[in-house]
Amino acid sequence: MELVSPNVGTIFWMLLFFSIILWILKKFAWKPILNTLKNREKTIEDALKSAELAKEEMLKLKADNEQILAEARQERDKMMKEARALKDKLIQDAQEQAQQEASKIIVSAKQSIENEKRSAIIEIKNQIALLSISIAEKILREKLDSKKHTELIDILLKDIKLS
Repeated sequence: MELVSPNVGTIFWMLLFFSIILWILKKFAWKPILNTLKNREKTIEDALKSAELAKEEMLKLKADNEQILAEARQERDKMMKEARALKDKLIQDAQEQAQQEASKIIVSAKQSIENEKRSAIIEIKNQIALLSISIAEKILREKLDSKKHTELIDILLKDIKLS
């Protein structure tokens, strides 16, 4: 039963050693341990603050990125709209220019046809006149003598109207 009921001497020595160990720990170990714990707590706190700041910064960056993407999409849409408008304008201009060129070609062709027609008519008239004169000359030579011939020429010259 000695183990269950402690002896006064044993308690004294235990208290003495415990006090010495406690004093040694307080003198040499408590401050570094507490400083280490405080530093560890401060480091953890700083890390949590940094993580929170990083999280907020990431949210800001995400919002900025979304805004930049939206602006880029708007710019792309604007550029596509301008490109379509430019394409349509170029096509319309090309069609108008082709229409004008076609009109010019048609007018030129009509003028050319008209000129050729006039020229052909004049040529036909000249040929008919030459043939008529030739035929008339042959007929008159056979049927008229020279006196009648000169009288007929004078009558015809009086009747001719220059046009």
